[in-house]
Amino acid sequence: MDINRTKIGVVGGGSWGTALANLLAGRGFKIDFWVFEEEVKTQIETERENRVFLAGCPLSENLFPSNDLKTVVADKEMVLVVVPSHLMRGVTATMSPFLSADTIVVSASKGIENKTHLTMSGVLAETLPQIPETQFAVLSGPSFAREVVRQVPTVVTVASKNRAVSTWVQEIFATPFFRVYTGEDVIGLELGGSVKNVIAIAAGIIDGLGLGLNTRAALITRGLVEMRRLGLRLGANPRTFTGSAGLGDLVLTCTGDLSRNHTVGRKIGEGMTLEQILGEMRMVAEGVKTAKSVYNLSRKLGTEMPISHEIYHILYDNVSPKEALHRLMTRDLKDELDEE
Repeated sequence: MDINRTKIGVVGGGSWGTALANLLAGRGFKIDFWVFEEEVKTQIETERENRVFLAGCPLSENLFPSNDLKTVVADKEMVLVVVPSHLMRGVTATMSPFLSADTIVVSASKGIENKTHLTMSGVLAETLPQIPETQFAVLSGPSFAREVVRQVPTVVTVASKNRAVSTWVQEIFATPFFRVYTGEDVIGLELGGSVKNVIAIAAGIIDGLGLGLNTRAALITRGLVEMRRLGLRLGANPRTFTGSAGLGDLVLTCTGDLSRNHTVGRKIGEGMTLEQILGEMRMVAEGVKTAKSVYNLSRKLGTEMPISHEIYHILYDNVSPKEALHRLMTRDLKDELDEE
């Protein structure tokens, strides 16, 4: 397949979907780009800007927005899906009839489905049964959309069960400012990109409470432990969690002001309710829904994830952040290193 002539469709017009679509368009690909909102389509066509989700960032002339999913995904060699995790099943089921069995489908969505506890590749396997799992890839890593559009040097990883697919996708995305590594640990990449959003809410709460850098460092360290524990139970390579999609993304979302999940946590720490916060937000903070999935999945598996559990209780059981922090700090004392 001639990479330079690859036909690509991008599904999802939020900030991250727009940033990735624009990156590919800047590489010279003519990108058919599915956006849900008519106003976003009009803005991109007339102003070359997505003012709803990525205001102030000029977009490439090679970006062709559409509200018609069939137009965007039909007859494409690669389809990149970047929709919120709770919409993944519905959107991909809708586009399924228009995809051929040899289409490469790349997920850049981060989350775990609430009802099934499936990661996004698991959802794709169910909604796109005509496509072999070896045609799926996952892209993840520490990458704020706004910085990618500004061409700030960024490193991510693409994983697939098929090494040839991950290498092909790597070449599609790689630029002098966007470095892409390859891997085979799909589930590890997805869990890293999901759990880090829950821990980022905790980091925001720490800042909202006015606590210190000691606390944040402890949170990141123990959050990484929880990510690794869940990954091991689900067959991930533990080394994945020290890479870009694990530790890298965790540090970014726990310390960066551009993180929506950190913002949610900070406002909770400052005294706002979850309902008030979500009422002000148009973009999705994935950690809010993922907190429920991680809580239920870890309980089902018997995996100890105390920080993630306390975030669930804060979000859904009205436990106060100070009470949750006290419970974490006064747990039974134990050795630092897991036996696993």
